[in-house]
Amino acid sequence: MSRTFRLSCVLIAFALCVFCAAGAHAKNIIPIVPDGEAESADYVVTIDKYSAPVWTCRVSAIPFNRIWPGYQRSLDQTETASFVTWETDAESSEIVVKSLRNDATLENVVIRPLSLGIKPTIDKEKKEISFKSSGTTPIVVEIDGSHFALHLLPFPIYKRPADLNAPNLRYFGPGIHNAGLIEVKSGDEIFVDSGAVVYGGVRGEGVENVKVSGPGIIDVAPFERGKIGGVFRFTNSKNITIDGIVQRDPDVWSTTLYQCDNVHIANTKLIGLWRYNADGIDVCNSENVTVEKSFLRTYDDSLVVKGIGESTRPVKNLVFRQNVIWCDWGRAMELGAETRAPEFNNVRFEDCDVVRNTHIAMDIQHGDRAKISNVVFDNIRVEFDDKIPTPVYQNSDDQVYDPNANPDFCPALAVIVIQSTHYSGDKENGNVRNVLFKDIKVYGSRKPAISLTGCAAESDVQGVTFKNVTLVDQNLKVDSREILPYSANQFVSDVSFVP
Repeated sequence: MSRTFRLSCVLIAFALCVFCAAGAHAKNIIPIVPDGEAESADYVVTIDKYSAPVWTCRVSAIPFNRIWPGYQRSLDQTETASFVTWETDAESSEIVVKSLRNDATLENVVIRPLSLGIKPTIDKEKKEISFKSSGTTPIVVEIDGSHFALHLLPFPIYKRPADLNAPNLRYFGPGIHNAGLIEVKSGDEIFVDSGAVVYGGVRGEGVENVKVSGPGIIDVAPFERGKIGGVFRFTNSKNITIDGIVQRDPDVWSTTLYQCDNVHIANTKLIGLWRYNADGIDVCNSENVTVEKSFLRTYDDSLVVKGIGESTRPVKNLVFRQNVIWCDWGRAMELGAETRAPEFNNVRFEDCDVVRNTHIAMDIQHGDRAKISNVVFDNIRVEFDDKIPTPVYQNSDDQVYDPNANPDFCPALAVIVIQSTHYSGDKENGNVRNVLFKDIKVYGSRKPAISLTGCAAESDVQGVTFKNVTLVDQNLKVDSREILPYSANQFVSDVSFVP
């Protein structure tokens, strides 16, 4: 056994807490925060009676955005949030959260996604709440509103690499690593262990058979916009796996796939996105991609499908499923706005929760030439509060955000629009065919809008079906276009609402 391997094993032992969870043979693995990494002063959290460290991140405080002004966003538009990570193979764990904030009253405690149906036990005197988690499903705890939220981000238990000295393995053990830009080659593997914080990002161009995994953190915070290119960026690559990783504070889009084939992304957690253009996962001119079982809190569009540049590659066979989304600005699930590709075909969003949103939950913003067809939004659950802050473009440094400017604002539920924008690169517009919204559940007292817009006889929208759309708290089926605010122009046809 080499000295390097023995030392790594010792570090792992000191940096992880492994203990039995509820249920026979179940266990949890909790990291220890390395020196130099800030811990939250807002919460104390226990998991099955064991203390769990609470990490910090920076998030957007208000939906106030602007076209890139040449300098980064002002920190007074942001706030700190907290998150906890652990690995588990338990079906559930007993979570206790104690708020340390002086202003916390615990008058209004919400556990999201609402579809989990979690009703916490609340002890106002102790400022504690308790509840059972649900396996590895991400959970957001909001105490007295959405600000300074706590994010619980469990991972499945990862098998550590057997040989830490393997030639194609780059292992990041517990501790802080100033790695910078990590350029991978074909066949490379990266494992980021619990308790590891890697400052940098991963980039691969023209590579194949690359795997990045583990429950640790990759953080781009020290780098200026454009210096790293997000946490992950793969171009002209295939057979790529990203399993796990906390993606924190990217300098631009957090994960970008461009002209890629056969990519699997699972169990990743995007948190701490606050900078301009901090998209979540952008799948561009790529095929055969799955993104699943992940959490995204983004300051710009969350799950995005695009056609960009001069590529002639199609966009097809994409699946986004079992994801939890919090979108602080933009669209939660979107095709566009750039749609420069011959076609977008067979794109599916399935079994996802949108816990917060600012513009549109489900969107096709078609600005270029592609023929878009066979798009499905299936089993999507969208949550709306009674009061939602209005997204505003900031036009000057002196402009101040007014949270009460439009108390009736509500993001749209679904939008399809064909129109050229300043993002468009093609001279002609494409069309949209066969879009299905099925088993959509809307939580809250709001009635969000549906809008469908074509731009010409040959660039139209045809064949849109809304099937089993339900306003859960209002006990209403959206079985006609009269139930929700609905609009469509003359270039839209064959729209149906089916119970």
